[in-house]
Order: sequence, then C-alpha cells, then structure tokens
Amino acid sequence: MKTGIFCGSFNPVHLGHLALANYLCEYEGLDEVWFVVSPHNPLKEERDLMDDEFRLKLVRLGIADYPKFRASDFEFHLPRPSYTIHTLDCLKQTYPDRDFYLIMGADNWISFDQWRESQRILNENKILIYPRLGYPIHSETLPPHVKLTSSPLFEISSTFIRRALKEGKDIRFFLPPSVFKSLKEDL
Repeated sequence: MKTGIFCGSFNPVHLGHLALANYLCEYEGLDEVWFVVSPHNPLKEERDLMDDEFRLKLVRLGIADYPKFRASDFEFHLPRPSYTIHTLDCLKQTYPDRDFYLIMGADNWISFDQWRESQRILNENKILIYPRLGYPIHSETLPPHVKLTSSPLFEISSTFIRRALKEGKDIRFFLPPSVFKSLKEDL
C-alpha cells in the first residue's frame, strides 16, 4: 500500500492541506495519506503552536468520513524534538507492509539540507514535493526517488488562518466546517 506521510504542525489544518492530500491520492497514485501531527518542528518557533492534542483533534475533525486520510499522533510518542528521519525509521519498522512516501512543500525542499540526516532521508525514502509559490524547483535536477508533483498551488497558510481568527474575520470557507466550528468554540 502506497502511504503518503504528510508531517506538519497543522496549526490548524485547512482546506489547502486537505485538497493537496486529495490530489496526491487521486493523481499521484497514493492509496492513503497520513496526517502526522508534529509536536514541534525544530526549524520553527514554538510560541505560536496550539496544543498538540487540540491540533490532532482538528485534523481528525477535518478528515472525518474520508477513507483515504488518517490522523496520526505517531510523533507524539517519539523523542523530542521531532526529526523526520526518526519518524520515517520508526514508521517503516512499525508498518513494514507500507510503501511510504514523504510529502513536502517546495519551501521545505529548498532548506532540506538543514534537516537532520537529510542525505539518508534521500537515500532511503521516496519523496513527493508539491509546488509552492516563490520556490521554483526544476524536476530534472532532483535526485532519484524524488518527484515534483503537478499539484495545483494552494496558497492558504496556517499563519494566515490564525491571524484572521485573531482579527475576528469570517474565514469559514478556508477550513472544513467542523474545524471552523471547533476553532470558534475553543479559541
């Protein structure tokens, strides 16, 4: 089974995340996508991060009733800070029947050499890169096992969502209805 691993803070999950994952299942051959909620990305600030369990709850709400998506707290049970290489190693050991594909944005690919054991990630894993505005990548320069997808650009960010919520904006159409409702009730 081809399983996409979409690691992220999902702070909060929004329609851009879900539309991208849907595209990867329907057009890039993935059987499923796991939304692996990360406790804290060592390359990002922690101060704006919502509670781990709350972010996981929002992902569960957002993907409910779609059989190809799965919310995962896998990284909650790994040592912190969370490093992708450790996550991938543990996933492969725990689920040897799965063929994992790491999903990352072009923005992350540009800084990929800063990731812990980035060369080993490249050598041992398949990677799907989705385009991001302002981060051009040329597919002919990519190493083996790395593919630039043709997915549409989804320029919705969690930062935009959080800012809009603080400003009292009605952004219901940027979020799954259940996620919007929970954010309005719990924040």
